[in-house]
Amino acid sequence: MVNVAVMGAGSWGTALAKVFADAGNAVTLWARRAELARSITAEHVNADYLPDITLPQALVATADPAEALDGADIVTFAVPSQTMRENLSVWQPLLPADATLVSISKGIEYGTHLRMSQIIAEITGANEERIAVLTGPNLAREVAEEQPAATVIACTNLNRAKLLQAACSTRYMRPYTNTDVVGAEFGGACKNVIALACGMAAGLNLGSNTQATLITRGLAEIARLGIELGADPRTFSGLAGMGDLVATCTSTLSRNRTFGAALSAGASLEEAKAATKGQVAEGVISSQSIYQLATEAGVDMPITTAVRAVCHEGAGVEDSIVALMGRSKKSE
Repeated sequence: MVNVAVMGAGSWGTALAKVFADAGNAVTLWARRAELARSITAEHVNADYLPDITLPQALVATADPAEALDGADIVTFAVPSQTMRENLSVWQPLLPADATLVSISKGIEYGTHLRMSQIIAEITGANEERIAVLTGPNLAREVAEEQPAATVIACTNLNRAKLLQAACSTRYMRPYTNTDVVGAEFGGACKNVIALACGMAAGLNLGSNTQATLITRGLAEIARLGIELGADPRTFSGLAGMGDLVATCTSTLSRNRTFGAALSAGASLEEAKAATKGQVAEGVISSQSIYQLATEAGVDMPITTAVRAVCHEGAGVEDSIVALMGRSKKSE
């Protein structure tokens, strides 16, 4: 048993806190709002994000970050990628000296184009061997419902990855280890953008052929960028690549897919946000960051470019799909 702090009580943070508790650990969940923390501890339910899921007795919540982080062996950061830097700046003095620091946020920081593990290293000063990434086809509701799933724990220190693997292994969650942090993070961040495209296509009532094309060609462009920036190509054929991409692009539980569908129906960015019940669709901002990163690296990412144009330049969804289909012909 280890002490686990999960910093962020959204749907995925709460679901993963449940996994850690079900695996036999002492878990403290940090919630931004004190009333939500009190409700989780007293009633064992996160009424805001997973209202019909009973949480384990071993899981307690607090709105005090110092209380959550005190004595933690594993600290899991479950906040949106664009707020990671701001939150870490507050939490950094409170972090235990040798705790394993885990990111479950999937995005690329706007402006700096940094991955989440890079932000964690920059703000905390932690060696990369202390920093891990947990990613894969892990839709929060399905995990909370204890439907069988697998996940990937990526860390350059394999022994630390194995310790984290043991801490979140349950009868319904099977974690695998990987040392390719770069690939795991690019797979997680870029798939959100492709999921937006799949949602846009679904909103236009386009069928399985279109979805399969977007997923397959989306994986190709994700891999091109990741490999160019140091990822292991094999990562993209596994859970952190293809697995996460398929789940996010096809499930109605996916915020990014839902957001894309709303946009194709004519919703504004704010209206599409309402369709996801105010939860963050990471792909919207990441489409800008990933596009800029790909441009700097000289990597062609046509689907990402089209999504960015819809989200940030006012391009029409149908026009963007026509433009994609009209690109010059080439060998696969």
